[in-house]
Amino acid sequence: MSELNFSHFDPAGRARMVDVTPKEPTHRRAVARCKVFMKPETTAAIANREVKKGDVLAVARVAGIQASKRTAEMIPLCHPLLVGAVYINFEIGDDHIAVEAQVDTIDRTGVEMEALHACSVAALTIYDMCKSADRAMVIGELTLWEKSGGRQGTYRREA
Repeated sequence: MSELNFSHFDPAGRARMVDVTPKEPTHRRAVARCKVFMKPETTAAIANREVKKGDVLAVARVAGIQASKRTAEMIPLCHPLLVGAVYINFEIGDDHIAVEAQVDTIDRTGVEMEALHACSVAALTIYDMCKSADRAMVIGELTLWEKSGGRQGTYRREA
């Protein structure tokens, strides 16, 4: 069995922040996706803007954008990055809301964590705004869908 190389540990096994100072800044992009599963009545209320707390998707979009910019405060070994752009999009299904977060930067390290964090906080915001009507909601399928830029090149998840 081959040994995995985890970059956030030094040779003694102690946690460390990876040194990215020798790297050149390049354009980086990451896309994350997840779903919030809920009752069809809840998706209808969101789609028709009938939720008492307000426009659920507008608030979730802003929450996701804010989360992407604060990722390094939540993930201990994550580098603070200059986030260049964040796009949060939603697709309303019969029994779920699909969330997609795209984050772009020109920096020395990737924005995968920023995209995953944005996606998860947008989903949590949907849950928070709708929990009084639907406590059985489930957040799932949080996935890095694609990333580009950097030494490792492009990654795209197979559907």
